[in-house]
Amino acid sequence: MNKFIVFKDDDGGISIIKPVEGCGLTAEEIAAKDVPAGKKYKLIDPSDLPEDRYFRNAWDMDESEMTDGVGENHGN
Repeated sequence: MNKFIVFKDDDGGISIIKPVEGCGLTAEEIAAKDVPAGKKYKLIDPSDLPEDRYFRNAWDMDESEMTDGVGENHGN
């Protein structure tokens, strides 16, 4: 599994989930349980993230690009 999960948090910033290799879940299963309920997400290649982390709080992604799914309600 080499995809990261990206979604917008409540403050409009970008949140990134890096799934653990060998955890036994697909990226989609992880996103469904770990992305907040109702939030759209996108699965991206790690190489698509900016290499320079200095301005990481300025990273942005249009919500219309987050087309891979929506977080589900798992009581968490």
